[in-house]
Amino acid sequence: MKLTEKLWQALDERYDLKPLLDFAREKAVPRHRHDWMYYFGGLTLFFFCVQVATGILLLLYYRPTAEAAFESVQFIMTRVPFGWLIRSIHSWSANLMIASAFIHMFTVYFAGAYVKPRELTWWTGAALLLLALGFGFSGYLLPWNELAFFATRVGTDMVSKVPFIGHWLLRVLRGGEDVTGATLTRFFGIHVAVLPMISTFLILLHLAFIQRQGMHEPAEEPKLPPRPFFPNFVLREFMVWLVGLALLAALAAFFPWELGKKADPFAPAPAGIKPEWYFLFMFETLKLLPAKVLGIEGEILGLAAFSAGGLFWFLAPVWDKKRARGEKSVFALLVGWGVVLYIASFTALSYLGVFQ
Repeated sequence: MKLTEKLWQALDERYDLKPLLDFAREKAVPRHRHDWMYYFGGLTLFFFCVQVATGILLLLYYRPTAEAAFESVQFIMTRVPFGWLIRSIHSWSANLMIASAFIHMFTVYFAGAYVKPRELTWWTGAALLLLALGFGFSGYLLPWNELAFFATRVGTDMVSKVPFIGHWLLRVLRGGEDVTGATLTRFFGIHVAVLPMISTFLILLHLAFIQRQGMHEPAEEPKLPPRPFFPNFVLREFMVWLVGLALLAALAAFFPWELGKKADPFAPAPAGIKPEWYFLFMFETLKLLPAKVLGIEGEILGLAAFSAGGLFWFLAPVWDKKRARGEKSVFALLVGWGVVLYIASFTALSYLGVFQ
């Protein structure tokens, strides 16, 4: 008897693994012309795992203080074997994870997979996307370079615009009135402890909901015989992960993430400073607003509009009654395409320099 068979037999005698095998054999995945969308959820999870693995390696050398953060990242990139590659993979996988999460969210939305009984799956997924953006924002400051310092100052300034509690939130985030070493320490704690802990819990919850209810099958799609989960779907998902890994490796090797100049709090902010690509549509919109609208500060109105829009999107399972009845919802489709076009066009125009 082979060693693997002996190991399996030993485990089966102790833990009765037969129900797990039966479950894997009987589980099936719906088949239709848009079933490719199922792979983006798994791809997002794959990039999250890459983030965790590379983040742990970076933690071995990183020092979260204003005096040593930049130098420790510089040490990783120049002295640690393959350190530059690990950091580049960590940075690129963060961007690919957020891109994959956005695609996953929009495919779920257009498939109408948020209606009853999958409301909680949609809401936990939306919360995970917010956490992914939080990872991006908190991790951006950690190298303590010039661009990250001033982008964080601009980003946290926006928090101060929140009515009544804005100043308190600003002090909580920064650890004071300005971006300092205290801000770096807080962002580090949020990035490596708070966000991973909440994300892990929500990922397990999200997967449990999917496991319990199965994958959504659009009502209007022609019915095809389902595909066995194991090994057919698992092998396809694995191939998608390999494609994601190849793309990540190519980006990290050919476009290594630069470190830039060390942050100097007393230097003037560089011209044309912008946040990461996933915040550009909000950043450019707020810049276009006039200073005052009907006596109210333009940025406050803009942030209130983004908050209301985000809440409306989050509550799609509540207001979209047509899809809940299995009918086509033109309004929901118009909202979805409007959001996609707005985000894509503002992001592209920002990169093209149209707003300068």
